[in-house]
Amino acid sequence: MSIFPSATVASVILAGGQSSRMGQDKALIPWNGVPLLQRVSEVATQCTEQVYIVTPWPDRYRAIAPPHCQWIVESNPGNGPLVALSQVWERIQHPWILLLGCDLPNLDPTLLQHWIAQLSDIPESTLAVVPIQGKYWEPLCGFYRPDHQLTLKSFIQNGGSAFQHWLSSIPVQPLPVDARIAQILHNCNTPADLKLSN
Repeated sequence: MSIFPSATVASVILAGGQSSRMGQDKALIPWNGVPLLQRVSEVATQCTEQVYIVTPWPDRYRAIAPPHCQWIVESNPGNGPLVALSQVWERIQHPWILLLGCDLPNLDPTLLQHWIAQLSDIPESTLAVVPIQGKYWEPLCGFYRPDHQLTLKSFIQNGGSAFQHWLSSIPVQPLPVDARIAQILHNCNTPADLKLSN
């Protein structure tokens, strides 16, 4: 019997950004002594059996990732997370992908496990399950159905590049975000964001 909430979900962690606003590679920045990518990877391994890290630089991060993580070398780096997700869908066959940014220091496995347990109740017509704060989706802590990848490819081919626009064009089940969940979803793009996460 699997120890995971659902064997139908694979975790995918994106670590291909340039970290320009942070001023240094945020995946390697220590949070409570642990690099951010390592922290997110360790949480993901508590939630799904399969964990993939998507990056142009796997050798840079191998030493900090849990040993059984698998690597997907990003072939078109610098084109944003939507393009990275499209590439991932060519490699992963799980019914759901849990997509995570590498810069979520407060990520809580209990919350993710709770959300994963609800996926079996989601209608097949729903393409994604994503937290929403106000009018804005939190796409880098959300769930996506890979078997609908043609929808994303069409969006990208027509010039789309923003997660917010794509999610507004497909059937999405929103996950409500209260103050506690907002803190869990806090991501670090700048040094100021990092200070707020502590």
